[in-house]
Amino acid sequence: MKAIEIKSKTNKKGHLKLDLGLKEADKNVKVLILMEEELNDENDWLKVVSNNPAFDFLKEEEEDIYSIEDGNEL
Repeated sequence: MKAIEIKSKTNKKGHLKLDLGLKEADKNVKVLILMEEELNDENDWLKVVSNNPAFDFLKEEEEDIYSIEDGNEL
């Protein structure tokens, strides 16, 4: 199966139009739509960041240099 990536935007009514001419006619296609998530809520952002393995190093003891009470270095 061949994949083609096309970036597009929805219009004000939420409709999507693909302006793409394909050389192959009368073929069945599958369309996969991936929508970017908007992190409007601070809690959503915090949840995404806290579950991202890229930040796992922050859980290590040597990275814990601030106290919860005052935010100053220990």
